[in-house]
Amino acid sequence: MLFPKRVKFRKWQRMATRRNLRETRGTALSFGAFGLKAAEACWVNSKQIESARKAMTHYIQRGGKIWIRIFPDKPITAKPPEVTMGGGKGDVQGYVFPVLPGRILFEMDGVPKNVAEAALKRAGAKLPIRTKFVSR
Repeated sequence: MLFPKRVKFRKWQRMATRRNLRETRGTALSFGAFGLKAAEACWVNSKQIESARKAMTHYIQRGGKIWIRIFPDKPITAKPPEVTMGGGKGDVQGYVFPVLPGRILFEMDGVPKNVAEAALKRAGAKLPIRTKFVSR
């Protein structure tokens, strides 16, 4: 699973949700000929990214190349169940990447278009957001 090696601050503030915005960076294919683009906003955690990567790699059977264009670096905290209010912020449970609509999540090259589309569709099924297949 993906997570940062070192962080400057162990716990972040949550920040306001930005559901009506669109992504401005990472919206075009940079490395491969095919990609998976986000169609809605959500937090994608490291387990979901790894699951999508495994699904793609398994489908293309060690052919082609895959680029993961997102990296989960935002720490998410949670308090244990049945703990009363107060007592500070909870411990870090994992890391997420805040995705906005238009962000390229994965790229692929070196395989035929129909294989890439099927592999990226399987990867999209592992993610908590609607996605779209894009190509050059």
